[in-house]
Amino acid sequence: MTSDLLNPADPDVQYFSRADVDEPFGTYSHHPFNLEQRSWPSVEHYFQAMKFNDEAYQERIRIADSPTQARKLGRTRLKRIRRNWKDVKAAYMTRAVYTKCRSYPDIARRLITNQNQLIENSLYDYFWGCGRDRRGKNMYGQVLMNVRDKLRQEAE
Repeated sequence: MTSDLLNPADPDVQYFSRADVDEPFGTYSHHPFNLEQRSWPSVEHYFQAMKFNDEAYQERIRIADSPTQARKLGRTRLKRIRRNWKDVKAAYMTRAVYTKCRSYPDIARRLITNQNQLIENSLYDYFWGCGRDRRGKNMYGQVLMNVRDKLRQEAE
């Protein structure tokens, strides 16, 4: 069952996976950037590290061999995540995506010229993605479209 809002055949919608290393809009793409006095190998590394106040654990995530490993470290339940993580996680994701785009003008240009509604096509993630039934919040797609709006404003 597909809602009219998220019709997979709609030419004005672009579905993508943020875990695709070849997708420049994704969090797993290898596009290192500098933020908070450190170099981050990917958006995923930064996002997962920011879940924690423990700087040593943040560093462990930052130097993880891959975004997949960073995500695994970020999902541990052996370390306490920030108390306000639910309230600030979208802001951290936005900060990382924006910084990546400002660091890579080609990605910013692709985002600015993209007219489509951007949807993170995750069957299992109903917060960042659209979910199996396409009723998820698609917050990652929203982050990208918000960054796109900000980059367009700056370009004017």
